[in-house]
Amino acid sequence: MSGIDVALLVVAASFVMGLLRVALGPTLADRALAVDLCLFCVIAALALLSVRLATPTFVDVVLVTTVVGFVATVSLARLIHRGEDR
Repeated sequence: MSGIDVALLVVAASFVMGLLRVALGPTLADRALAVDLCLFCVIAALALLSVRLATPTFVDVVLVTTVVGFVATVSLARLIHRGEDR
């Protein structure tokens, strides 16, 4: 088992823990952070698979997904912050 395989297992475990936090999170902010963690676990898994398979195909997907995830995180943070002001 190579180091990349071990890293994929760690990322998968982090994803599962993030899903548990989405289901059990007491506040909306906890759930939003857990969804963000899950998204970046998927991005990390795609990047690791790109290295493991020695194909640059996933690199474009990783870049686009990272930008979309960042914009979604900022938007969700603004939505949560706006809800606290009321």
